[in-house]
Amino acid sequence: MENQSVFRLFLYVFLYVAAKPGGNATKKDTAMKWRGNRESDNVEDRRGSRGIGLGGGSIGIGTIAIALVASYFFGIDPGVVLSMLGGGPASVQQAPARQPPADDDMARFVATVLADTEDTWSAIFRDGGASYPKPKLVLFSGQTPTACGTGQSAAGPFYCPGDQKIYIDLSFYRLMQQRFKVSGEFAQAYVIAHEVGHHVQNVMGVMEKVDGARRRTSQAQANALSVRLELQADCFAGVWANHADRARSILETGDIETALNAASAIGDDALQRQTQGQVVPDSFTHGSSAQRVRWFKRGIESGKVSACNTFEAQAL
Repeated sequence: MENQSVFRLFLYVFLYVAAKPGGNATKKDTAMKWRGNRESDNVEDRRGSRGIGLGGGSIGIGTIAIALVASYFFGIDPGVVLSMLGGGPASVQQAPARQPPADDDMARFVATVLADTEDTWSAIFRDGGASYPKPKLVLFSGQTPTACGTGQSAAGPFYCPGDQKIYIDLSFYRLMQQRFKVSGEFAQAYVIAHEVGHHVQNVMGVMEKVDGARRRTSQAQANALSVRLELQADCFAGVWANHADRARSILETGDIETALNAASAIGDDALQRQTQGQVVPDSFTHGSSAQRVRWFKRGIESGKVSACNTFEAQAL
């Protein structure tokens, strides 16, 4: 994972550990229309793996949190802490990948949303004279190996351009309700659509150009480029929603509001204010709440990829 995501990784670990089962959303969940629609075959279920082995045993998310807290505040190598707590070096033990069970409702929801993004982006690419390479979506718990390094559930959902896979621990949706007070199926779908947006950027060559530019600039400028990349992914999520609703009428009353709430809740300013009591704009990597809402709305209102050029926008 990139160095700039270390703070966000720590943040999600802290919030994940702090979340207690049984939390309530601020309002009743809304349900988008998805049942009966096509489910994608590109879902890989790695849940049930043993996670991180330590000296023949295993550790949980709480131990990982302790290690990252020690690293963040005291500069201690998290691997040293893990070894001390577990009695040996850490190693990833991964169960064989499989299809999600047919009776897993949340996995079916995720597979249906992924299929809908496949249909939408395949049509958009086809209209532009190109073919859309479908990404895979990996369900995991705890952590899992990726082409971008070890993926951790505490980092939240993410996309790895190295293997063109989206990774998500479904417990993140519980975190959205308990800590961010965001509920609703369309808000959950927005999370997947945003990561698919990164896949679209990767296919279009945008991610490669941004990564090259970030390596040649200062940290503040690199962060600013990351913000534009993330806001474009938000806009692409809106483009998907526009096309999917026009083609398949997936949205119910209130669905768009839930997605806007989700975009607002995970803005850099909102997260920094919640965790450190102050906002540092130069450290933003994903955009403010207002920016994330604005670009998602631009995508869903226009339905046009051309409307999502955050890199040429004078104001975000």
